[in-house]
Order: sequence, then C-alpha cells, then structure tokens
Amino acid sequence: MNLAQFPRRGYVKHPTPVEPLPAFSKALGGKVNIWIKRDDLLPGTGGGNKTRKLDFCIADALAKGADTIITCGAVQSNHCRLTLAWSVKEGLDCHLVLEERVAGSYKPESSGNNFLFQMMGVKSTTVVPGGSPMMQEMQKLADKLAASGRKPYIIPGGASNHIGALGYVQCAQELQQQMFEQGFNFDHIVVPSGSAGTHAGFLLGILGCNMNIPVTGVGVNRKKSVQEQAVYDLMLETANSMGVKTALPRESVVAYDDYVGPGYSLPTDAMVEAVTLLARTESILLDPVYSGKAMSGLIDFVRKDKFPVGSNVLFLHTGGSPALFAYLDTFHKSWA
Repeated sequence: MNLAQFPRRGYVKHPTPVEPLPAFSKALGGKVNIWIKRDDLLPGTGGGNKTRKLDFCIADALAKGADTIITCGAVQSNHCRLTLAWSVKEGLDCHLVLEERVAGSYKPESSGNNFLFQMMGVKSTTVVPGGSPMMQEMQKLADKLAASGRKPYIIPGGASNHIGALGYVQCAQELQQQMFEQGFNFDHIVVPSGSAGTHAGFLLGILGCNMNIPVTGVGVNRKKSVQEQAVYDLMLETANSMGVKTALPRESVVAYDDYVGPGYSLPTDAMVEAVTLLARTESILLDPVYSGKAMSGLIDFVRKDKFPVGSNVLFLHTGGSPALFAYLDTFHKSWA
C-alpha cells in the first residue's frame, strides 16, 4: 500500500518499540506470552497514538493554507492534548470543543490533560453538553473564526477520518517490518477501539499486507454492533482513498463492548486492576479511559482461555497516561 502519495509532516521518526511483558504474563498464569507495542512513546507532549494520525491531518491542513486548527473530544481528551501540542509546534492556533459526556465532569482547575491544555496555551475552550452534534459545534466556531479573517481547519474527534487512519495503516506496515527484522511473530493482536481511526487503519494495514493475524478491538464507548460498523465503514473509506483492491471482509472487524462499564471514561474495577498490574509488573503506565479498559479486556481473554496456550499476543498501547492524574481518587480508593 502506497502511503507516499499522501502528504505528512514526519512526526514519527522511528518505529515504536515492541517489547515482551514476561512479568505481566507470569502474573496472568504464564499460559500466554503477552507483548506490547509502545505507541505511548510516540513524539508529542505526553505521547500517544494520535501523533500518527495528526502526522497526516496537519499536513493536509497546511497544504490547504490553514492557520488555525479546531478539534473536539471529551474533557480529558488525549487527542485534544496532542492536536494542541502539534499545533503549537507548527505555529498554528488551536481551539478545542470539549464534550462533557459525564455531567459536571469539566473543571477548569482539574489536573491531567485539562491542565495541559492551559499549560500549552489553547486559544479557546468551548464546553458543550454530552450528546451535542460535535461537527456542527466545530463548524459554528470555524464560521466565526473565518469571519474574523482566520483560515480554520477542522480535525474530527480522534483524528478519525480517512486521512488520520492512514497513520495506523503505516503502523501495521511498521509492525510487519519489525517482525521480520527482529524475528518474532504474533498469533493475535488486541487494540483499543474508540473513535475507530486506530482500529480501522491498523486492521486495514494488517489485511492489506496479508499478515493473517486476527485483530480484536476492545471498545470503550459504543455498543458492539455500532462500533464494529463504524470501524468497518471507516476502513472501507480509507481503503478507497488509497485505491486498495484487497478484499476487506466484514467479519474481520471484531470489537467487544463488555469492558466499557457504566460508560465512556467512567472507571471500572477491571480497569484499575489492569493499570495497576501493568505498572507493578512492568513499570508501564496505561490510561484510565482507553488503554486501561482495553487491557482489562485482554486480561479477561487470557483468564477465559480465548488464546491457545503458548500464544504470542500483542497489545497496541495507544498512550494517554497524563489522564491518570485526573483519576487519583479512583486509584487511591481502590488501593485502600
């Protein structure tokens, strides 16, 4: 698949590490060998998967003459943090529209990503109620900024469109080369599945490279049927934009909704266990909204013998650990 046909900014200079997790695997019974791809170590303030997507999205914005970026997310959005960070690096203004998906959860003085928005000098923050039409809210802001002489460019939540998903097509190609060069192979891959861009792009890359490795998504927000359709639709849209002719079967898209808990961003005991266990066995931090819940799914899969004994299972770590600092009470209560 030819990604060279699309402009990008070159934010991803080197492949992210692929590491075994021997102590974590042993803590789960030692039946499965768990590995991790460290996209939490990607460049950008605080790291995380959105850097791969923004590499392409911001290149498109600059090619279209934009001087201002508008994007959206939840009140502790990792995507908003990285969009702001790369906008600062590029000398672009950045405006955020934050969706208060949990009533009363937005606190201007809070820690985590919310603090970092202010630290990096976000130009404006607009907070809207949960369930608001986010593209419409961003367009209203774009129209206002355009009327004042700015040239705004809208990046959707999670940078999850056919442009942003290219970043995870590239990630799959990167992984294939790492497997060849370093001499390891995987029987299964588990990825967080939220706004769909990471899951869709990565699965497209796996299928397009004929790697023959099943990919399981662990959803963090939507019902299984809705999430799987969102991933599949975006995968098809991205494939069409690339001119990909490879067959993309609907059944290749798998996304569980069993680990969401009471709702998006709301903590679960399983998430707290997953984050704590990985930290205490491998000194790797997950986040409480995406990678923590996804890892809780992987742990459950291992305990329920979803993977044959001796399998090599790779977890795609999408980052987001700065958000941990907005969940101090959750962890302190659990440890107590």
